[in-house]
Amino acid sequence: MTYWVSTALLILGIYIAISIALYYLQDYMLFKPEKLPKDFQFDYENQETKEYNLETRDGAVINGLRFFPKGESKGVVLYLKGNSKSIKGWGKFAVDFTRHGYNVLMVDYRGFGKSTGKRSQKAIKRDLQLVYNKIKEQTTEDRIILYGRSLGSGFAAKLASLNNPRMLILDAPYYSLTKVTARYAPFMPLSLLLKYPLPTYKWLKYVKCPIHIIHGTHDKLIPYKTSVKLAQIQPKLTKLHSVIGGGHKNLNNFESYHNMLDDILNSQSKTLDLETTSINVIHSSKKAKKKA
Repeated sequence: MTYWVSTALLILGIYIAISIALYYLQDYMLFKPEKLPKDFQFDYENQETKEYNLETRDGAVINGLRFFPKGESKGVVLYLKGNSKSIKGWGKFAVDFTRHGYNVLMVDYRGFGKSTGKRSQKAIKRDLQLVYNKIKEQTTEDRIILYGRSLGSGFAAKLASLNNPRMLILDAPYYSLTKVTARYAPFMPLSLLLKYPLPTYKWLKYVKCPIHIIHGTHDKLIPYKTSVKLAQIQPKLTKLHSVIGGGHKNLNNFESYHNMLDDILNSQSKTLDLETTSINVIHSSKKAKKKA
């Protein structure tokens, strides 16, 4: 009896130790920041940029970079990036929006690039709302597009749920970060341990603008079926765009992705007259009557 009790206590002790380690080390596992010196100079070929530093109420500094289109601006895309590197590397994707006539604003989360401050889910959400408010001082909300890529998709959904942007675009989004991490640690109480649950599915319920979801069908990190589930939350507002064969990090290498982005950014919303469609036509399921 003593042997089984000792074994059970040992297993319990290991389980608790792993749980504690996950709690305190999750920032290092989730975020892969690239830090930049304060005097670092951003430089992109054929791109006009302007750097910004925004001070938060708790004394942190959020560093951002604005990319300008050639010619008259159609609006602003607030691009919320993934969990790695800094806007130094992510800046090369701004061309996908400036070429369509949009300003692009990218910001580094706390601890990334030149941004400072203690990182938490609450702090990042507060920082991004501050950034959004600053954009609203320069333009109207019907000219603001929120684009969230991977980790940034959850924060973009939260921002859209609290504001009224022109549209929300989610690139390889997750249902919740708790669901993603549960695939790798199925026996851990992640709902209690995770500091960044990021429940995208909850926030999408309160979004009032058009929602576009882009996802690769061969995404190994965040499965394509995740976006199918997210698209069902608000089906009347949501359109799912599938990049056939696309993975998690290579959608920009597919021509179909750029065609989708072109359609999304340049399409004009219009009301469909359903009375002129076959929406009410029901296929007959009656079996042929047997001859008497």
